[in-house]
Amino acid sequence: MDNGDEPSSSLSFCSSSNLSNGSNNHSTSNSTGSEVGPNIDFLSLSKLSSSLEKLLIDPDVNYNDTEIVVEGISVGIHRCILASRSQFFHELFKKENDSTSKACGKPKYIMSDLVPYGRVGYEAFTVILHYIYTGKLKPSPVEVSSCVDNGCGHTACRPAINYAVELMYASATFQMKELVLLVQRRLLNFIDKALVEDVIPILNVAFHFQLSQLHSYCVQRIVPSDLDEVTIEKELPPEVSSEIKSHRLKYNDGDGELDPIKEKRISRIHRALDSDDLELVELLLKESGVTLDDAYAFHYAAAYCDPKVVKEILGISKPVLSLRNSRGYTVLHVAARRKEPSIIMALLDMGACASETTFDGRNAVTLCRRLTRLKDYNERTNRGEESNKDRICINVLERQMQRNPTGGSILIQNEVTAEGLHMELCYYENRVAFARVLFPAEAKLAMNIANADSTSEFAGLSSSKGSYGNLMEVDLNETFKVHTEKLKARLEALKKTVATGRHYFPHCSEVIDKFLEDDIIDMPDGFFLDKGTQEEQEIKKMRFMELKEDVQIAFDKDKAENNRANFSSSSSCSSSVKEGAICKVRKRMP
Repeated sequence: MDNGDEPSSSLSFCSSSNLSNGSNNHSTSNSTGSEVGPNIDFLSLSKLSSSLEKLLIDPDVNYNDTEIVVEGISVGIHRCILASRSQFFHELFKKENDSTSKACGKPKYIMSDLVPYGRVGYEAFTVILHYIYTGKLKPSPVEVSSCVDNGCGHTACRPAINYAVELMYASATFQMKELVLLVQRRLLNFIDKALVEDVIPILNVAFHFQLSQLHSYCVQRIVPSDLDEVTIEKELPPEVSSEIKSHRLKYNDGDGELDPIKEKRISRIHRALDSDDLELVELLLKESGVTLDDAYAFHYAAAYCDPKVVKEILGISKPVLSLRNSRGYTVLHVAARRKEPSIIMALLDMGACASETTFDGRNAVTLCRRLTRLKDYNERTNRGEESNKDRICINVLERQMQRNPTGGSILIQNEVTAEGLHMELCYYENRVAFARVLFPAEAKLAMNIANADSTSEFAGLSSSKGSYGNLMEVDLNETFKVHTEKLKARLEALKKTVATGRHYFPHCSEVIDKFLEDDIIDMPDGFFLDKGTQEEQEIKKMRFMELKEDVQIAFDKDKAENNRANFSSSSSCSSSVKEGAICKVRKRMP
């Protein structure tokens, strides 16, 4: 069955303001029959949605006939509703009905059996279930879509990505096309913002469900990055790994390839570590002349091997604890990302520095915090139960930082923000670009005050130059330091532009915030309503109609407030936002 044509699915794109406006118009105006009809239909659908919601949330309306067990919790469902909304459940329940031997009691299904490719947590499933019943997609639960780093905006941290990936595994498995499109937009928005290693879960789900568009964007993000080949091979399917390798050869014109003989020796050492054969590891080291540090064996073991193997390999040879892989991670950084307390403590005992930072300024505590969900960190354990590993890792690293706050080396700034600076630039360039489309005059004023036009525009990851953009493109006649200073100057100018806009045009800024959160702009050809599939075109048209109203309301509010503040305004823009900034305009006044 094609769920994309269901009328109830459209409710997920309707704002609460639309509902209130519809009800007010119906009750206070003498509308014609053609005007009343749509309002009545909308209110009827809304009431139906609310009534069905009671089946989920009201304990007095407990008429479920089947259970699905998610993370050990039984969730009651109604087969007739799920079968009518999802072809997957229709076929599942039909097979159950056709079975000759029917068990006593309610049928029970295990979520891990229903979704074999990936994990779907309790919170994600309840959101999916709410959508199936009501046609409305609830906001992301904070406890599973936010990390515990207070400095994170939760726009692309790992918990936010993992939650969206869970939604995709569920919606794609349950064959809910309109929800797949909705979640795919959210995942597309993560790709440019996230750390490259955090794109891997998105690429995995795109591969499993043959989401070619999402797959292509993920590959485009990984190919020019500094993500090492070992991580790609270990964490991605062989087909995807081979595809990325092939693209990298073309992208680098064959440069930067490791000596094939040395690569083979290193691969053997890694396989020996996988098999927990330390004797073979020592034999390979003697025969090959490759050291554990040459093979990044400590990084590999900290990421993928049993903690027991890590301790044993630390006994073979003391690692160079400050050694960094291609991503700028020390062994402790890798262990912090894995969140295994025993490995972290073993490295700290060896003298690893908890305050040492990555190229973009993150220490082990920050890495750990940005990978940890609020739910996991705040999880309570009873006496005698195993303590939460996530919280242990964070607490151990924080205590070590307190004991030795100035320990470790401070990175020099020649490679510092290779990724962090570019990610931030991408965000601000996009934000200012959207402002120039939605509020051209206001954006121009803010950019003038910030002197943004005096800096060079950053091409970003989506540049039209080359198939993978020119994120790292530099003028060969200028030094890396000069290039970095130019990027920093551009970033500061863009930040000042945004700050100026927030100060003088707050309502316009709120619309841009809403626009960015909605992610419609991250849909391919997002600004072209006549491009994409029929379903994508309908989604874009609906969202742009809502956005058009928001833009006009915001403009009117800012215009009225600026008028009250004795600022003149024109039909397309607000007037001067700083005394003397555009004095030529004032000369025309009597």
